[in-house]
Amino acid sequence: MNMGQAPNLVDAFGRTITYLRISVTDRCDFRCTYCMAENMTFLPRRDVLSFEEIETIARAFVKRGVTKIRLTGGEPLVRRDIAKLLDRLGGLRSEGLSELTLTTNGNQLEKHAVSLHEAGVRRINVSLDTLDEDRFRSVTRWGKLENVLSGIRAAAAAGLSVKINTVALRSLNEDELGDMVAWAHGEGHSITFIETMPMGQTDRDRADDYLPLSVVKERLAERFTLSPLVKSTGGPARYFRSEATRGDVGFITPLTYNFCAGCNRVRLTAKGELFMCLGQGDHVDLRALVRQDPAGSLLDAALDEAMRLKPEGHDFTIERGAKNVAVDRHMSVTGG
Repeated sequence: MNMGQAPNLVDAFGRTITYLRISVTDRCDFRCTYCMAENMTFLPRRDVLSFEEIETIARAFVKRGVTKIRLTGGEPLVRRDIAKLLDRLGGLRSEGLSELTLTTNGNQLEKHAVSLHEAGVRRINVSLDTLDEDRFRSVTRWGKLENVLSGIRAAAAAGLSVKINTVALRSLNEDELGDMVAWAHGEGHSITFIETMPMGQTDRDRADDYLPLSVVKERLAERFTLSPLVKSTGGPARYFRSEATRGDVGFITPLTYNFCAGCNRVRLTAKGELFMCLGQGDHVDLRALVRQDPAGSLLDAALDEAMRLKPEGHDFTIERGAKNVAVDRHMSVTGG
């Protein structure tokens, strides 16, 4: 418990919540085929939390023991004046926040890299699924690979530690995952592979895309010597060291190796809905409370209710011919 403060957030299964992921927008400048439909309807501006509201909610979490905040989306760097929000949240370090970080697709990263570092961000995740320009354009529907690579270079030059997040996709990139490890480590970055998750309707059958990371790890082990690491960045990845390339490889396996028992996080959407599990629908409306009382005095009771509602785990499954949608909301709504 924090001295002189409310008790830390502990759910019904004894898990302490120390990690808040905040989706600052559901909008994105890509339309990745496994994540979104091509034609999306986004939230009207009036429904999106203001920076002041996000700060108030974040402060309530920090007072209850949250030490890490990650900004997500959609794509967080498309939110206008995002640096101002980072500055606001960076001020929470004096109240107990130890890390402020961000996940981005990298498309806007080159122009924001310096301001991220100035706001106190030291580590970022960049989502990148292929190093092939044609494949990249196909999966993002209109993205330019060089924009992302330039953003990654700018981030490194600004002093940010970069981790590459790659969704392993049978139909897209399974033949280049080893090359992505070699490239990332050659550039001085770590890399984490992620299994595709059944969230929201897209234009594809996820069974065609799903590639178990158990298979990926076996294939990588034929090329690299992977040694288990005792390492945690606050998330669900399990890490290994590649001796040949002297870099770290992570695996996030929501389907083949359920990590729910150690879940330490909750997710706030851009419209102020607090989801206690990425793969479940129960949530608490924090926007209504903070708009009713901008000082945030109503939030404590809502956070306690959220702890009572947090489920033991998700229900992600992918089967050929099945609906393959665990929840109707897209990943861009909740943030990864």
